[in-house]
Amino acid sequence: MKIGFIGFGEVASTLARSLKSEGAEVYTCLAGRSLKTVELAQSSDVNICPSFHKLADISDIILAAVVPAQAVNAAKIIGKHIKGLYVDLNNVSPSTVKEVLRQISNGKTVDAAIMGSVTREENVPIIASGKYARDFAELNNFGMKIEVVGQEIGQASAVKMLRSAYTKGVSALLFESLYAAYQMNIDDLVLKYLAKTEGPNFTEIATSRIKNSIIHGERRTQEVGEVLNFLSEYEDPIMTQATFDVFRLMVDQVSSMEKKPDDYRELFRKIK
Repeated sequence: MKIGFIGFGEVASTLARSLKSEGAEVYTCLAGRSLKTVELAQSSDVNICPSFHKLADISDIILAAVVPAQAVNAAKIIGKHIKGLYVDLNNVSPSTVKEVLRQISNGKTVDAAIMGSVTREENVPIIASGKYARDFAELNNFGMKIEVVGQEIGQASAVKMLRSAYTKGVSALLFESLYAAYQMNIDDLVLKYLAKTEGPNFTEIATSRIKNSIIHGERRTQEVGEVLNFLSEYEDPIMTQATFDVFRLMVDQVSSMEKKPDDYRELFRKIK
């Protein structure tokens, strides 16, 4: 099985490592990618294709894992050359994923969503929908954990969006609550007593949420923007709008810093 990746960041590199360990051949194209991406792909020892056309030609399955803002354009670049299956793994709304998959001329497409953290969970769960979702699920034979949840494009991404509304909303609340607690020098106490309610691993999970929100702030903001657009079709998403505003604030603060903070306290110390 030959698996091609469009985009080679944290998600792609983690999945590639797992697929390779199970005997799959993994490919990507680095045309136009950043030096960081090039170094990550080279250190992952995956096969490098000279062009996206070649990547499309050689791959049985293409997995697209880019930031939401690049999802449609990535599909446009490769869409006319796809011979196998194109799987959209991006954190985008059902309407966006439908626009993405319309770019794939052979129509062999899958709407898929990663339901967890690729860095914290081995064999992170992935849900998939669409007519070809079961074909994608054949990668379960290569160590993946894919569940088919429907036959329609948009079903998997809708579940992802609704989950994101909750998880990123929690992250925003944590940021807001701990910022006040930090200024009062009681953030450790607040985390301690929240852990009594939320469980023994809460402090580790909470601080990890905020740290990841800082490190991946721009991408998280784009993802919340997709959630906001999606929910706006059904309701007035007051809470998600507030979540978007908090993430935008984090991005604005971090972008003015020479070095991204390593933890939430360092960020809080530098917030203006």
